[in-house]
Amino acid sequence: MGDSELEELRRRRLAEMQAKYQGGQTEPGAQRAQEQKAKEQEEVKNSILSQVLDQNARARLNTLMLGKPEKGQMVQAMLLRMAQSGQIGARIGEKELIGLLENVSAQTRSKTTVKFDRRRAALDSDDDDF
Repeated sequence: MGDSELEELRRRRLAEMQAKYQGGQTEPGAQRAQEQKAKEQEEVKNSILSQVLDQNARARLNTLMLGKPEKGQMVQAMLLRMAQSGQIGARIGEKELIGLLENVSAQTRSKTTVKFDRRRAALDSDDDDF
């Protein structure tokens, strides 16, 4: 390896490191913009929910979000879709929200079954002693 090749490798490596360092400087700006955008989306979501739900229903949804975040987010997304598509005419009260929650629970409920393997019990050798 000649001196010119070694010098070229050093220059390339220095340029890569400088680009990486400067890229790190621009990332916080992009990250701040992304955080700002997420904050604005959260505000829009909250304003839509406050227009669609009355105070008791909103409190119940917040309680659900604390206990079961996945289900709460699913219900929030469903309410937002319904509001944006115009399916909600008036404010939803607590009773209507409970009905929606029951529908969601019925759809997401998984049925568990217990299956006994009776052959294993029939082949048990403990009864042979008598």
